[in-house]
Amino acid sequence: MGKKGKEKATAAPPAAAVAANASSSSSSSKKSSSSKAGKNTAATQPNDDFIVFTNSTKDTKPKKGGGQGGSSGAGGKNPAPGDAATAEAPGPPKPTVKQIIGGASWTGKLPVNLLSEHCQRQKWDKPDYQPIRNSDGFSYFVQLSARNPKTKEVQKIPPFKLPPDHKHLVTRETALEAKHAAATYGLFRVCSMKNIHTTLPPDYRSLWKQFEELKKADVKKGNAWMYDADPFATMKQREDEKVAAEKKRKEQEAIKEKARNMPGASGLVLRSNASTSGGGGGNPMKGWTTVPKIEMGRKTRSQLEDLLRREVIWNPHEVKMSKTQKEAIIKELTSSGFRKSHVEEAVDECKDREETLEWLLIHVPEDDLPRWALPESYSAGVSVAATQDLRREAAVKRLSQSGYSAELCRKLYDEKGADEGVAAEALQHFLLSSGTDSASINAVSEEPFILGTAEECWNDEMESLASVFSENFKRLSDNVCQIRIEAVNNGPKKDVETYAQFRKTPRYPAEVVVAIVADLPSYIKLSIVKKTLAYLAESLNEEPMKIYFAVDWIQQNINTIIENPGKLRDISGVASTAAETRYVIPVGRKSSRHPKPLSWTVDIRSREEWQKRQDNPALKQMLAQRQKLPAWQTKDQVVSTVSQNQVTIIAGETGSGKSTQSVQFILDDLYSKGLGNAASIICTQPRRISALGLADRVSDERCSKLGQEVGYTIRGENKTGPQTKITFVTTGVLLRRLQTSGGRTEDVVASLADVSHVVIDEVHERSLDTDFLLSIVRDVLKRRRDLKLVLMSATLDAATFKGYFASEGLKVGLVEIAGRTFPVEDYYLDDIIRMTDFNADTGRYRERDESMFDMANSTDQGFGDRGAQDPINKTIQRLGSRINYSLLVETAKAIDADLYQNNKKGGILIFLPGVAEINRTVNQLKNVSSLHVLPLHASLDTREQRRVFTSPPSGKRKVVVATNVAETSITIDDIVAVIDTGKVKETSFDPQNNMRKLEETWASLAACKQRRGRAGRVQAGKCYKLYTRNLEQRMAERPEPEIRRVPLEQLCLSVRAMGTKDIGRFLGRTPTPPSVSAVDNAVKMLQRMGALDGDELTALGQQLAMIPADLRCGKLMIYGAIFGCLEESISIASILSTRSPFVSPSEKRDEAKAARMKFSRGDGDLLTDLRAYQQWNEMMDQGMPQRQLRQFCDENFLSYQTLSDISATRAQYYSSLAELGIRDTRPPGAQASTSLVRALTASAFTPQIARIQFPDKKFATSMSGAVELDPEARTIKYFTQENGRVFIHPASTLHDSQGFSGNAVFLSYFNMMATSKIFIRDLTPFNAFTMLLFSGAIELDTLGRGLVVDGWLRLRGWARIGVLVSRLRGMVDNIIAMKVNDPHANVSDNEVVKLVAKLIELDGLDA
Repeated sequence: MGKKGKEKATAAPPAAAVAANASSSSSSSKKSSSSKAGKNTAATQPNDDFIVFTNSTKDTKPKKGGGQGGSSGAGGKNPAPGDAATAEAPGPPKPTVKQIIGGASWTGKLPVNLLSEHCQRQKWDKPDYQPIRNSDGFSYFVQLSARNPKTKEVQKIPPFKLPPDHKHLVTRETALEAKHAAATYGLFRVCSMKNIHTTLPPDYRSLWKQFEELKKADVKKGNAWMYDADPFATMKQREDEKVAAEKKRKEQEAIKEKARNMPGASGLVLRSNASTSGGGGGNPMKGWTTVPKIEMGRKTRSQLEDLLRREVIWNPHEVKMSKTQKEAIIKELTSSGFRKSHVEEAVDECKDREETLEWLLIHVPEDDLPRWALPESYSAGVSVAATQDLRREAAVKRLSQSGYSAELCRKLYDEKGADEGVAAEALQHFLLSSGTDSASINAVSEEPFILGTAEECWNDEMESLASVFSENFKRLSDNVCQIRIEAVNNGPKKDVETYAQFRKTPRYPAEVVVAIVADLPSYIKLSIVKKTLAYLAESLNEEPMKIYFAVDWIQQNINTIIENPGKLRDISGVASTAAETRYVIPVGRKSSRHPKPLSWTVDIRSREEWQKRQDNPALKQMLAQRQKLPAWQTKDQVVSTVSQNQVTIIAGETGSGKSTQSVQFILDDLYSKGLGNAASIICTQPRRISALGLADRVSDERCSKLGQEVGYTIRGENKTGPQTKITFVTTGVLLRRLQTSGGRTEDVVASLADVSHVVIDEVHERSLDTDFLLSIVRDVLKRRRDLKLVLMSATLDAATFKGYFASEGLKVGLVEIAGRTFPVEDYYLDDIIRMTDFNADTGRYRERDESMFDMANSTDQGFGDRGAQDPINKTIQRLGSRINYSLLVETAKAIDADLYQNNKKGGILIFLPGVAEINRTVNQLKNVSSLHVLPLHASLDTREQRRVFTSPPSGKRKVVVATNVAETSITIDDIVAVIDTGKVKETSFDPQNNMRKLEETWASLAACKQRRGRAGRVQAGKCYKLYTRNLEQRMAERPEPEIRRVPLEQLCLSVRAMGTKDIGRFLGRTPTPPSVSAVDNAVKMLQRMGALDGDELTALGQQLAMIPADLRCGKLMIYGAIFGCLEESISIASILSTRSPFVSPSEKRDEAKAARMKFSRGDGDLLTDLRAYQQWNEMMDQGMPQRQLRQFCDENFLSYQTLSDISATRAQYYSSLAELGIRDTRPPGAQASTSLVRALTASAFTPQIARIQFPDKKFATSMSGAVELDPEARTIKYFTQENGRVFIHPASTLHDSQGFSGNAVFLSYFNMMATSKIFIRDLTPFNAFTMLLFSGAIELDTLGRGLVVDGWLRLRGWARIGVLVSRLRGMVDNIIAMKVNDPHANVSDNEVVKLVAKLIELDGLDA
């Protein structure tokens, strides 16, 4: 009799043996049902911890319920007699399930039991184990189920399945082990958040840990729901979410489908609203909902479209796109909804993607445009019209059903006195006149011969048609019939219902109006009509009854025409309201007239005349004077070097005579060889004063009258004649000559055909113009080997220039002229302070440059180890970096006294950085009675400049106060003392306001050396340096070439104006090439300004290249001349080039702002400044006394000096424009439109634009209803492209503005500064149409949301408005071209000019 299994077995048999043993006894328990043969009986037992084994040969009393043990048979049945021996056979005790699963010593619960208990606690059904047997062994899936307490419905969750690559974790050799492994995974799925694994057998505990790694991976994938404690609740939640998601998906699909069929951006708005309300997905309207909206009045749009039809030009420069570029555009635009054939036609005519898109939006009829390209209010046939006149609209609908533009139908219907028949005839004539084949189709036909009247013939034809076509014929009215065309196919659409309509005209039977009524695209219907009319004109011209033949021809050819309708352009003139009806050929530019080439033939007569002149006593006397110059010693060397080399570099100190003598050496050599007639020497100078002074000096030395043998040409003045051999010019004048030569390199070469020698002086200054000229001339020299180039420099840096020309195979020679100067003694700032006993006022000079003037720690010579307590050092620090005019005056007085005591004659030369500093110094020195003070700068007229060369009045000492023009450009012989402030004004780029400026800075050592040398020209001299030795050591050796430190827009424009398309390559060949990025940025800026269209020069760019002003000021003045506000534009340009006339003392800031606000009208800072200047200028014109003028300035916080400077700048601009033939064409007394002046001012600053973002509107209730409130100034925000949000500077007149007049939604700014915030100032507000007309490139959004201007400024609205304005821009450029060709042309009454003004003033709406 066996014992109960509570006793521990001594050893657990191998699992394989247990399995074999278990499989030998078939279970027949009442609780088991038909187990498969070979299945483990233990697996079919009820969940129990007990298995009874026995070795007894006696029958045992079966236990109640059976199946609780038993040796040979389950269920307690007695073994068969034949099995007795087997049952009683001796053997080892069988292991328990605990021993098999948990090991010999395991006493805890097993996974199957734990899962069952968990299910029971959760009131779930008993787990269902689904066995799987494969080649790897046994495995199970566990499936849980539960009964819903309310519905009594059994819920089953999907079986717990492991991923395929983890199945091995639950696959076992025996079914028993596999079942417990599956139970472990099932338990983990619902209890992974608990520490149940601690109660598992060892093997299954490690299995649990592997399941934890699997869970981590699932959680990362977003499948954490798989491990929820209540899988039934999770399943229901997921099913609900799936249903909701599917419902939402269907709703979104319905919205997208609806949006897809809505015009313009209205569909996107619908999708955007759906997305905002929880629809999910991206919001296509993000960033577009708050941007300004543009609208154009119907009448204004009709006027503009009519203008474009007559004037528009596509791709005027005939730019050809590459095949790859075309294919990319075709692919992109086809995918955006355009027909491929249309895009293919467009790319053949246009220059780039943007123009292709614009061409399509103009030429493709509305019914064939992609939905995004239609206005949001579009409905077929009535996109813009109001339907108040039903009779008119019905007629328009009938006229337009054949494909004609509804707007064109309205226009012609109104023009023809509301006669539908006459309008239909006019439409047909319009169709025949459009396109390239109009001439042959639109030929006048002869009248066919008929018997009877036209009316009788028409009725006869109607009767015959009715009998032939029977039910397919229908007479719509007395003069209109309709015939069905059968079997019409349009792609996948079969049997499209199609009718051919014929209308009797007054010229019947010679002419009938043909129309096609069908659900076909407009351009296809019009193509059918046009081809039908061509057939009638060609084949049936004399046939009286044409309609039958026309119908027959249409029936035979309609499907072919639908498949290949021909070019869109041939019918777009009537299908689209803005498409042009003809090709417009742009007028070519006038070819330049080039001078005749030189003739290098020996002329004995010219040599004899020159030899006779040598006997002139005056010339001999002058020759004796010339021979004293150092340059005379190198005469033969100069002549031989020039003759043997194509390029000669002459280096010599200032005063050596190189500038005056070298050109004469060359000319006299040519005379001596009999080549005087071939002599034509152009000598360039960087400044007007230099050109004038040298021309005077050389003509005097040659004893000839100025303008005969020697002359000059400067801006606005030309003094040369037929016999002129040496011409002194400014560098800009020669550049202008080359720029206007015609554009090609051959033209540039030809423009110098009558020049034998080009002499470029002062090349060491490395100005922008000089480097540009060197690059041009180098290319010319390679083509003209007889042309000689001479470079003259005051410093010996010949290696740079020699290498530059030698690298191109040009032969270069060098001549060095020794200087002739006397010793010069130097005095520095500390010496000057001791000499003058000067004590600085500590309260007046606050700006300091500690790095330059800090003497406390300096061990420079002359200071030694003196500390900060040294009084001299204290004075130097107090002086700061500004020019101290009191010290300057005291120094001049001390020098004068010293020279007087030593009984020395001679003058004093003071170097200052600019005109303003010169004027201030002159005014103060005039108070010193012993001094004769003279200013010297480039802005003075010739007479004033020449005064510096004359002797002073008796008893006075000459003091010349000059800019750096006196360094090298001119020589004043009687100077014995120099005061050098060490300052110079250099052209630099101010990135804050994106403008080129003259900025005060420290001069270079080379420049200071030249200044010093001026004191030793006639005797030993002294140089007084108003800076320290320490600062001198820190000065740059020579100035940085201008091409490296200024913006290159003007230079790039000049290069392009000469015909060079590859600007970067050209500038890369200059002596010191600028960076590639600087050139690229400059070209991009020119494109944004409208000076370049791609790489083509626009008429605006051509004009800007000729105006010597900042490009933005030039643009403002050009537009001002065209739109009738030149005076205001020049005044504003002068204010920009100078400064605001208003001053704001720190102690009276509020009063100053209040004074400025008196001139403000809410239209910006610059127009406020303009009004103040205009009032002052008017008082000046009226001859008001100085006292009252200054009182006016003081009361209004205006600077009298600044206003005077603005006037001087205005005069210069007027002079420059007059040279180009640009004059004010406004009638006397006429006033310029303020809104137009404001628009042009704002347009000049592109791309310095800020976007205004207004807050949400607020309303207040009133007696008359809700009233919109003005927003608070602090709630209005401003944004720029580079800096994001910016703020209006407190000094601006717009700082406290709560709104802007003229529908302004943008601000242009001139200056930007960063302190605690980024501030913008010098502001001008402007509206959306100003932006469209004058700012950067217009891009069309192919989702229909609107336009993008200048790459970042968004405008909501119909894409076609952008196209119309973009084309109008091109027409404005044509007006500029007209002014270029004929500067005297009056364009004030031009239709384009008037329409632009109207768009700006009314912001696109109708009057």
